Amino acid sequence: MDFTQNKQFWQNAVNTRHSCRSYKDLAVDDDTMQKLKTFAYSIPLPFEHEYELRFFKSDGRPVANNLRKPPPDCLAFLSETDLVSIGKTGFAGELFILYATGLNINTCWFGHYILREVERLMPHLGEYANAPAGMYGYSKGETEGVRVICITPLGYWEEKGLRLMDRMSSNMMSFKRKPLNELMENYTDVSKLPDEIIYALDFARKAPSAANSQQWRFSVADNAKTITIAKPKGYKHIKWEHSDMDVGICACHFWLGLKVQGISCTVEPVLDADRVLWKFSL
Repeated sequence: MDFTQNKQFWQNAVNTRHSCRSYKDLAVDDDTMQKLKTFAYSIPLPFEHEYELRFFKSDGRPVANNLRKPPPDCLAFLSETDLVSIGKTGFAGELFILYATGLNINTCWFGHYILREVERLMPHLGEYANAPAGMYGYSKGETEGVRVICITPLGYWEEKGLRLMDRMSSNMMSFKRKPLNELMENYTDVSKLPDEIIYALDFARKAPSAANSQQWRFSVADNAKTITIAKPKGYKHIKWEHSDMDVGICACHFWLGLKVQGISCTVEPVLDADRVLWKFSL
């Protein structure tokens, strides 16, 4: 895929994407769904990764916490559950979500999905078909084998269906991001960085995260040829157990910000103590 030829498409997706929790009862049209499936099965990743994006149909019953009525079409993100795999799945999944945004399809990352409902609609584990109603997500730690890490609805926004609290959250949090200098581990005067790095970092800071926590931090080498992205060591989100997935999502945004400028790089996500550190070498 030549990202430079579609720079405006991806830039608009990054700038307009927001988490949607209320949907019209309307299936994705056939032409758009075919485009989504074609992209999902051939996502261009800069690293090796075993994962799956699996489409499934809902029947209108709640499938996730804070999602009262899902649209007919949904998607699950599956992978193994070690930190690096989860981070890579966040990277791949966000690239899909941005592509869907560019096609005017609304989405939302849901990690606290209702396990027995997802298992009922999309069997993949078997033993959780009768899980307790209050069991959200698959696990709080590493689990053997492949699991659904998160799900997302795929549909069209229904603003009237939002509760006031969700409407305020959508308006106040979805687009509110920290300034770049607050996210830097060095180069607090970001104006001294090359323009192309600032552009890509601006993509990265606009990434979504659980409760808009924006836990990632950026470090740029003196020659601006090596950039790392990671959460602080020891960081734990109060509710969301897979913050390394959020960092993978952020890494996706940074990589995309380079690609649309025609800048090549190697991408290496590595385990660093209790976190995944993403290293970009230009």
